[in-house]
Amino acid sequence: MNDQQLVAIFEGLDTPGVSDAMDKLGICGQCLGIAPLDNYRGTVVGPAFTVQYVPAATPPGSVGDFIEDVRPGDVVVLANAGRTDCTVWGDIMTQYAGSRGVAATVIDGVCRDVSKALGDGYPMFTRGRYMRTGKDRVQVASVNQPVAIGGARVCARDIVVADANGVLVVPRDRAEAVARTARQIEHAESQIRAQLEAGKTLKQAREALGYHQLQRKDS
Repeated sequence: MNDQQLVAIFEGLDTPGVSDAMDKLGICGQCLGIAPLDNYRGTVVGPAFTVQYVPAATPPGSVGDFIEDVRPGDVVVLANAGRTDCTVWGDIMTQYAGSRGVAATVIDGVCRDVSKALGDGYPMFTRGRYMRTGKDRVQVASVNQPVAIGGARVCARDIVVADANGVLVVPRDRAEAVARTARQIEHAESQIRAQLEAGKTLKQAREALGYHQLQRKDS
């Protein structure tokens, strides 16, 4: 499948459902400690464009020229080793990414100029916010190579799923299986909700639909 097809198969899903599917399939990909900048009502899905930051050399290198190569619909994934003492994203990057149709930005680190991202509705997922620039403190070491974000491995063009609950990364070669399993789990959960509305107890509904097996890893 191409990028657009892979994104489409996750339409209507959210991170809890996808996370449950990944657990059932024995796939790790939840990004611990990466939180949404706002309580976004929708779910962002897009291929990862990965960037690795390292401490700056002498003389220091660039912090952001990669943005020209990001495709519309991509999710920019910035690995900055969880650093919270300097930022790798600000209002100019937000403006430019938004104008190019970039889907979102995920940072294992912090951002600044958050009023711009919040005002524009540009989705950001980070470890927090801090005003100090990353210029002369960090620099780009590689682009579209494997990186670590919140303990999860992210390769270029993996599928990122992010919403108000957090961020996870689906390995590209497992995306179809994850989306299919997530829909099966959501269907079962919707049946449980229907049985509750019909007057069944939670225990009865869960037993009838095998709730306790839904997220359990297949043997």
